[in-house]
Amino acid sequence: MLNRRTFLKAGAAAGTLAYLTDPLHASQGVSAGSAATTTAPGDVPWLKTLRRIGQTNITEHDPAVMDVEGWADYWAGVKAGVVYVSVTGILAYYQTEVPFHRKGKYLAGKDFFGELNSAARKRGLRTIARMSPDLNWGDALAAHPDWFMRDEKGNAIETPDTPELFQTCMFSPYMTDYMTAIMREINARYDVEGFYMNGWPMFNLPVCYCNICRKLPPPKTPAYWEKFNDRVIELWKQYDGIAKEKNREAFYFANMGGGVHATPNLAKVGAATQWFQADNQGRGGQDDPVWGCTQQGRVCRAIMDGKTAANVTGSWSTGPLRWRESFKSPAEAQMWLNETAASGMVPYYHVIGGEGGMGEDRRWEKFGAEYFAWTAKHDAHFANKGTIANIGVLIGQRTQLFYQAPRGVSMQRNMDGMYYALLEGRFFFDFVHEDRLEPERLKKYAALILPNIALLSDEQCAHLRTYVEQGGSLVATFETSMYTNDNQHRADFGLADVLGIHAAGPVIGRRGNSNPFYARIERHHPILDGFNDTNWLPGAEYRQPVAPVENPVLTVVPGFVSYPPELSYPPVRQTTEPAVVFRERGKNRLAYFPGNIEHSLWIAGNTDLTRLLQNTIRWVAGESAPVSIDGKGLIEAFAWETEPGFAVHVLNYTNPNTHRGWLRDFYPIGEQKVRLELPAGRSVKRIELLRAEKEIPFRISGDAVEFTIPSVEDYEVAAISAS
Repeated sequence: MLNRRTFLKAGAAAGTLAYLTDPLHASQGVSAGSAATTTAPGDVPWLKTLRRIGQTNITEHDPAVMDVEGWADYWAGVKAGVVYVSVTGILAYYQTEVPFHRKGKYLAGKDFFGELNSAARKRGLRTIARMSPDLNWGDALAAHPDWFMRDEKGNAIETPDTPELFQTCMFSPYMTDYMTAIMREINARYDVEGFYMNGWPMFNLPVCYCNICRKLPPPKTPAYWEKFNDRVIELWKQYDGIAKEKNREAFYFANMGGGVHATPNLAKVGAATQWFQADNQGRGGQDDPVWGCTQQGRVCRAIMDGKTAANVTGSWSTGPLRWRESFKSPAEAQMWLNETAASGMVPYYHVIGGEGGMGEDRRWEKFGAEYFAWTAKHDAHFANKGTIANIGVLIGQRTQLFYQAPRGVSMQRNMDGMYYALLEGRFFFDFVHEDRLEPERLKKYAALILPNIALLSDEQCAHLRTYVEQGGSLVATFETSMYTNDNQHRADFGLADVLGIHAAGPVIGRRGNSNPFYARIERHHPILDGFNDTNWLPGAEYRQPVAPVENPVLTVVPGFVSYPPELSYPPVRQTTEPAVVFRERGKNRLAYFPGNIEHSLWIAGNTDLTRLLQNTIRWVAGESAPVSIDGKGLIEAFAWETEPGFAVHVLNYTNPNTHRGWLRDFYPIGEQKVRLELPAGRSVKRIELLRAEKEIPFRISGDAVEFTIPSVEDYEVAAISAS
């Protein structure tokens, strides 16, 4: 953790220190305009200069207890560029005249939103009006039954935690009449930079049987998803237009969390929005790896073309058991913010309510102030232009939403397995969205990885075919391209001609607790480096059989009995069915694994499968990577071209809680030797470690700069100033 001395050295505002010590009297400590200005010189939009975001999520009780001036002092003191202020839609925090916009019972005659908005803007903070369109009360249901979602029996759908609240339908007039009325009321009374809607679009495709939705295609089908996306974009454009009615620079955006599993079509939303709001607030007690936040950052990078993306880190206790007003492990919160910054998103710190956030549990305050003070010292080095990576990993939203995976197979774990192999292999990679496969976008990548992207349209297959024809290489696994984009099973792979494969029957899995299949080594190949003294390697839990190929490297040994051990031997020791298919065409290198290798390596923890996949990725991508890091430990790394030059971010995941729960502490790793290829004409002036706060030596070797990071505790950034 950053310590108090580091925080003081960073020059945090005196008012923030006062607030951290005595929040009830801190309002005297910061004067108007003390926050750093967010107006960029010249014509740079302010969103491009945004480096810190703050939010105290307002509760119904807050108007009775919250110190407005202390709240504004805190966020101004930590140099937040913008704060969210709750307007809501479930409960009104101002004296609304919109019917059914219920005023909170502690609001009395206050204009609480107005007080907060004014206090923030007085200190130079920009404000976002936060709204919630997903729920409303019984009186609204009685007056407007057409506003609400219905189950198959026609009953309005209650929210589980609060049965008095009912779920609204996104296809109903609630979204076009009620929510727009609130937006226009806010525009008429207040100045804000933007409107944000929480709780919409939903994290899962909605299942509704109201009169409107009964006319749509069946829920959870590709045809329904198309209508869903049309509605999302229709409303997005309408709301953005309303935001601009008062101020043409204002804008609208909504909650887009969920990473690779997001519900709306991310490519379409990325084109429509100025700000991608990710809501991955943290993990908890589930078996979730620590890199959930960086996955989200890679998703944002894939669809935003450099526009603003932010991820909210909850200070509160996230997970399956939620303590909304209790601070989480500081190490866990710190790593989540580290991942946000490293992956190119804007750090956004979030606390619930005036009591949990400013009264009973105040541990979050100093932590947030110290972290933001550190980032504020180094803002220039977080001004990213683009990633430096030669590998792209395809994310298939349609596969995530509609693919009917074999029993026990999780697409979340499928991605976790591929991600883990990439991290452990220290590859530098980007995510690539399935609807953004034009040659101009793909030309930077030596190789694309398709981790069981089962659903691919003919057009998407054509784009991938063109990519290969123009010199690109591929790694694909399992049922990639066996389904059309509307989830219809093909008779053969959509990429059969590209990969040189043909389906030879239905998917095969193991029986009961039997052995999965094995892969028999038939000849030497670079992907087998490191495998000695064995004729067999593990296969995978499931496989898509493919027709025999000439001169195979690995062939399938079918699975057999696991118990009793007396019967645990292979009736068939050798077949002609390939366990991997390789193809070289000119400088192209193509690899296909019939098994669900990434899912199997994740659930089994099998190191042979991991090495096999990593060796294959290295062979396909080629030996000349634009960035490399050699050293011990499990890390995730990003390389960016920045305004001052370049930056290499190293996240240290060497930790007993990397795969589950919360980080309790950090376990430093030693020397990390970095090599970064320099573009022609660029020269390095200095390299500074931002966390260690010191310059380090470097050497130029050919067209690359080489240097050593002495150690990494949780996170280090090597900031390379270059001309």
